[in-house]
Amino acid sequence: MTCEELYQEAIKASSKSYSKYSGFHVGAALLAEDGRVFTGCNIENASYSMTICAERTAIFKAVSEGCTSFSAIAVAGSSDDDFSSPCTPCGACLQVMSEFCGDDFVIVLSDGAHKLRDFLPKRFTEDNMA
Repeated sequence: MTCEELYQEAIKASSKSYSKYSGFHVGAALLAEDGRVFTGCNIENASYSMTICAERTAIFKAVSEGCTSFSAIAVAGSSDDDFSSPCTPCGACLQVMSEFCGDDFVIVLSDGAHKLRDFLPKRFTEDNMA
């Protein structure tokens, strides 16, 4: 699957967003090493701290299905169906990605492909706990 195809899957996933408070719809499409694609959307809550991002929804969905090896994730977000501005993953999502993915894990945004290490260069991993 190309980066553009994965990004289009993220845009599709954003249509399922439950974002009645912010009006900002986010979708994520996670490409597993075995070729499966897991999608997720942001799900808001009146108690904002209970909100979950699209990226974590996709990752947790995959893990709950027994998949823990990933090669890329695409993230698309918009409040007006214009997905031209990059929607960068938050720190919590980047940390969850780092649990399952290495520094070369690909993060696809509207402006192209990036690496996890570019967004989280000094990530906290199990090595820090040794």
